Amino acid sequence: MTQVDTADVTGTAGTADRAGTAGATVAAGVRRVIRAGLRPDPWKRGPFLAALALLLGLTLLLHASIPNRIGNLGSLVETFLPWLGLFVPVLLAGALWRRSASAVVALLLPVTVWLNLFGGLLGDRSHPGGDLTVASHNVGAGNPDPAGTARALAASGADVLALEELTPRDRGTYEKGLAKTYPHHTVRGTVGLWSRLPLSDTRPVDIQTDVGPLADTKPAADRMADNRALRTTVATDHGPLAVYVAHLGSARVNPRSGFWTDSRDRNAKALGEAVAAEPNERMVLLGDLNGTLDDRAFDGITSRLHSVQDAAGDAFGFTWPASFPVARIDQILVRGVEPRSARVLPSTGSDHLPVVASIDW
Repeated sequence: MTQVDTADVTGTAGTADRAGTAGATVAAGVRRVIRAGLRPDPWKRGPFLAALALLLGLTLLLHASIPNRIGNLGSLVETFLPWLGLFVPVLLAGALWRRSASAVVALLLPVTVWLNLFGGLLGDRSHPGGDLTVASHNVGAGNPDPAGTARALAASGADVLALEELTPRDRGTYEKGLAKTYPHHTVRGTVGLWSRLPLSDTRPVDIQTDVGPLADTKPAADRMADNRALRTTVATDHGPLAVYVAHLGSARVNPRSGFWTDSRDRNAKALGEAVAAEPNERMVLLGDLNGTLDDRAFDGITSRLHSVQDAAGDAFGFTWPASFPVARIDQILVRGVEPRSARVLPSTGSDHLPVVASIDW
């Protein structure tokens, strides 16, 4: 006859009882949540918070439809579009404090839209390797240490280096500091390009920097001094690469006029036309565009070129202001080549951070 160990039976029964108790507790908790959700009070609380959550979601979703007629509001919102996500935890805290079910559910809209727009930028998308490394830096007209900036850039490992906001006072310092690393260079007005590889077919690019009745009366030398864009060809082992360097007009927030971007938008349109007319399929655009690529003002450029930072960078890669970066206005855009990596370099004496990227053929 088989004997049954009563201790085993008791232990098994105890385990079953505990499992049953745990299951009952979970079931009771679920029932409480369901009953709470079915009660009208949590859905009536916080209507203002729910409305704000929906407004935030619609702003993110329909940002391209926000008109620019009043204070250039659409471009201003798009410039800082990723930062709108900071309102989500604020609204969530308010919804939880008010115990508002409607506000919590309404927050699903901005969360979903924000992740769709920017979720892919949260991680590191870079890959090893790269046939050519390019870099760009607005060195700052008021840079207190141009020689130190030149040394830092020479040590960056870039094969091709674009500089913006060069001044007549500091131009010689950069030429001297970069000469050993970069045997080839060209400067047109306030922008320049330094390269380890030969350059050819260099010319200024008319981005409508100076317009109006008086512009045509200026001598050519004066117009060249204010030039803010150039185009050249870099001779690589894989064939010619068209390289553009540009520094678009500034953007300003003014209490009277709102977000003022007239000169920048005019420059962006002209640069987009130049890019569209470029016959070389392989090209790189380097420069300070004074705006983020979410801004509709750059549609003529972004429809033909794509950001190396977006494709192969680490997070958002903000570059300005250098002391506390909140926006990426310094860009590296390409077509006809494969982005491998992109990163932001440490601060120099400029109010912008340098950017660098590696590309493959």
